[in-house]
Amino acid sequence: MKSYIPVKLLDLLESLISVCYSRVKWENCFSEIFSIHFGIRQGSVLSPFLFAVYLDDLSKLCDSDSSSYIILYADDNLLIAPSLFKLESVLHACERELTRLDMAINCKKSCCLRVASRCDAVCGNIVSASGQVIAWVTEMRYLGVSVTQSKTFKCSLEDAKRSFLPSCQCRIC
Repeated sequence: MKSYIPVKLLDLLESLISVCYSRVKWENCFSEIFSIHFGIRQGSVLSPFLFAVYLDDLSKLCDSDSSSYIILYADDNLLIAPSLFKLESVLHACERELTRLDMAINCKKSCCLRVASRCDAVCGNIVSASGQVIAWVTEMRYLGVSVTQSKTFKCSLEDAKRSFLPSCQCRIC
């Protein structure tokens, strides 16, 4: 409603989401049909849009004046900040917003990477609100792109190319 979506459309979306059933297929076997009481249907054309609307407040936590940014693509989030203090502040702000949405950051799948003139200097720990330390790495993947620790921003598309090329059937005559 904060997004000024018409009430009739909200009612339609609520009906679409609240009446959801599924079953699991494993090889040639099917499970019994069961009801899904939360989440957004995966595979639906509307799912990415609805998830973006759901997380819209998260994207508004930073503005360009603060030199910190939150980049969202589905459930892959990238936090960019000019200092360790600011990074931890943005992390905690995200955690508060996600808690409000009944979601959480998976600290075991999260990592920190430094791109700066002192990129190889030992950094202090970034600690989540729950007390979990987020690991520092020298390379990370975001949406199939490898980003490396360095003095300037560097990324590699080699992994993406390697996984893409086998799917192509190229013939040279």
